[in-house]
Amino acid sequence: MITTVTLNVAVDKAYTVKELNKGEVMRVLQCSNTAGGKGLNVAKVVKLCGEEVLATGFVGGHNGAYVEDLLKEKMVPSRFVHVPGETRSCINVLAEDGSSTEFLEPGEPVRPEDVQNFLDQFDEIIRESNVVTISGSIPRGVPSDIYGSLITKIKGAGKQVILDTSGKLLEEGVKSRPTMIKPNDDEIEALLGVPVTNREEIIEGAGKLQKMGIEIVVVSLGSDGALVVTEDGVLQGKPPKIEVVNTVGCGDSMTAAFAVGLSRGYSIEETLRYAVAVSAANAMTMQTGNFRQKDMERILPEVEIKRI
Repeated sequence: MITTVTLNVAVDKAYTVKELNKGEVMRVLQCSNTAGGKGLNVAKVVKLCGEEVLATGFVGGHNGAYVEDLLKEKMVPSRFVHVPGETRSCINVLAEDGSSTEFLEPGEPVRPEDVQNFLDQFDEIIRESNVVTISGSIPRGVPSDIYGSLITKIKGAGKQVILDTSGKLLEEGVKSRPTMIKPNDDEIEALLGVPVTNREEIIEGAGKLQKMGIEIVVVSLGSDGALVVTEDGVLQGKPPKIEVVNTVGCGDSMTAAFAVGLSRGYSIEETLRYAVAVSAANAMTMQTGNFRQKDMERILPEVEIKRI
C-alpha cells in the first residue's frame, strides 16, 4: 500500500474565466471542486494508476467533511485526524490566455493534542504501507521538524519515503535522508547555499544532495520532463509534445508515479518513463490529480530517456 501524508488539506476550486482583470467583477465560466493539498493529488493519481492507497492528515469542519466525500467519490480511502478548525479552500483562476493565478489559504491552526493523535495513528499506518509520500505545507501549530520525525519513523520501519515540500520543511526533512526528494532549482540553491542558474548547475547540485544520502533526487523540467540523479548517474525523461490544458498538479502526479514505480519494483529508467508519462497526461486534463489512462498509454512509449 502507498500512504500519502497531507497535513494541510484543502478544497481546491478551479475557476475558468475569459480573462483576469484586477479590480473588476469576474464572471466564472466553469468551476471545478476537488479534494486538494499536494498529498491528496498524489493519492488520487496513485488510485488511477491502479495501486492501493490511503490518504492521511488533518481535516476539520464542513470543508473537511466535503474533502472526505470527494475522496470517496474517487474511491480513495482515508484515515484523517479530525480537528476543530475549518479545512482551508484554495482557488486557481485559469484564464483563456493560459495563465494560472492561485490563491492559497494558510489553513487553520491545529492543537498539540491533534499532532500527537496523528503521530500515534501514524505508527500503525506505517506498518500497513510499503511506500509513504509526504507533500506540501503544514498548518499552524505543527512543528517545523514534523517531516523529519515522520521520515525517521518510516525509515526505521524499513519503508521507502518520498518528500515533496519546500522552505524550512524541506531543509529539516532532508536531514533524515528520505528515499527521494523532488526539489526545483531554487530549492537546490537554498539547500546547498550555492547559485543554480543553468542545467549543469542543477545536475551538479542534485548530485551533491544525492551524495548526502538521498537515494533519488528528481528535478522537474516542465515541458522538458524531469532529471533523475541516483548513484548510477543522471537520466533525463522527456515527453512528446502534448496539448496542455492545466499544468497544476503535474508535479504531484509525477510524485505519485514515482511512488508507484518504487512500490512495483520498477527500474529507475522504467519509473522515470512512467512518471513523465503520467505527469504529461495530467496536464491534458482540467482537474488536478487526474489523468486519462488512454492519454498516458499513448504518451508512455514516446517518452525519450537519455543518460547525461
